[in-house]
Amino acid sequence: MANFAKSNAPQFSMDVYQNEYLPEGGREVNAIVTVTATGGGTIGSAATLAPHLYAPGQGPSAAVAIMVDCSGSMDYPPTKMRNARDATAAAIDTLRDGTRFAVIGGTHVAKEVYPGAGRLAVADATTREQAKQALRRLSAGGGTAIGTWLRLADRLLSAADVTIRHGILLTDGRNEHESPEDLRAALTECAGRFTCDARGVGTDWEVKEVTGIASALLGTADIVADPAGLADDFTRMMETAMGKEVADVALRVWTPVGTTIRFVKQVAPTVEELTGRRTEAGPRAGDYPTGSWGDESRDYHLCVEVPAAGLGQEMLAARVSLVVPQPGDTSRPGAAGSGGGSVQNLGAQGLVRAVWTDDMTASTSISPQVAHYTGQAELAQAIQQGLDLRKAGDFDGATAKLGRAVQLASASGNADTAKLLAKVVDVVDAATGTVRLKAKVAEADEMTLETRSTKTVRVKK
Repeated sequence: MANFAKSNAPQFSMDVYQNEYLPEGGREVNAIVTVTATGGGTIGSAATLAPHLYAPGQGPSAAVAIMVDCSGSMDYPPTKMRNARDATAAAIDTLRDGTRFAVIGGTHVAKEVYPGAGRLAVADATTREQAKQALRRLSAGGGTAIGTWLRLADRLLSAADVTIRHGILLTDGRNEHESPEDLRAALTECAGRFTCDARGVGTDWEVKEVTGIASALLGTADIVADPAGLADDFTRMMETAMGKEVADVALRVWTPVGTTIRFVKQVAPTVEELTGRRTEAGPRAGDYPTGSWGDESRDYHLCVEVPAAGLGQEMLAARVSLVVPQPGDTSRPGAAGSGGGSVQNLGAQGLVRAVWTDDMTASTSISPQVAHYTGQAELAQAIQQGLDLRKAGDFDGATAKLGRAVQLASASGNADTAKLLAKVVDVVDAATGTVRLKAKVAEADEMTLETRSTKTVRVKK
């Protein structure tokens, strides 16, 4: 029987990059906070973080719900449904033994495909084979109401006493059989209760719906334009899910009296706004959800406004730490630190400082990390605005925004985004952002650019 020592737990570290110097009267402080988890990716290493959830010798337990679109459009072409079945089978084969799982068929209602009766199956050779047999009965027919799929996934996942709760959602069409308000309500109910990766297959779905689902549930979003690529994509998604070891990690930010948080956003590996997701965590402290972690590193941009101070003075502008909920936490599942419940501090801490100086060189210098990620956030916004303007028929506005995006992608070395932009515009001069809109753009290329617009690159070393 294995015995997991404290040293086997994933280790979190935090680094802060900023220029702490402000001119006289300066009040805005920016910092990039890099959080890194190491020692993860192996079964069992998270046992000491939440020992109540593990039997001796076991690692982090997980439950996964796979939501497969079975609406009528999945029959056009017929290979789409077959590819979806094959992809789900591949994901099931990737499940770690002992993982709880369920398959949901989604139309205008949500149906339990496997195992049924409001239960989750426990992954082993027998249940994997049974699940794959059940997949053969999937057929296309009906409408699309994604909120009902998410609510069923939530009911199934919440019944499992596990560490990691995760969903995988596949759709090929627009959410036409429920109102946008219904979907938003479902996302609000599910937020913090499980994470979810969302995929759009083909080109008949709505990018903002799929990316909105992933954003609300702290997962990833992507396009699989060719259904033949689904199996590989589902396998990678499930492998990543199986590598998660610590759930419900929150970025806790404490600020002194008189200091205001302007924004908190994730800036790598994707841009994700977190400011509005704050939950209060005691006097002058708030928690910002980051979801589940495996072996990985992410960057966050923190901007605070401090009280004006005189030359030579300095202050602590913010203290950043990482916390996870603990047994007996009275907050709702998955909302780390919310409601003032019991939490465990993961030991990683970063300090953001402010120092007022009359040294113009020091006070006007911009941290390379802050400058880089400010540009990456602007890049994502410029792409989204440019594509919206193009769809609205404002071609001059679209050209200006997409030209700025090309300029930013080139300057920051974001080669992947630059390649996607080159499928939508003809680049005359990347350095100046001089471009021409292409007369004809493949729908898949435009949707790929929009879906992946928030992906960023790290600061060049």
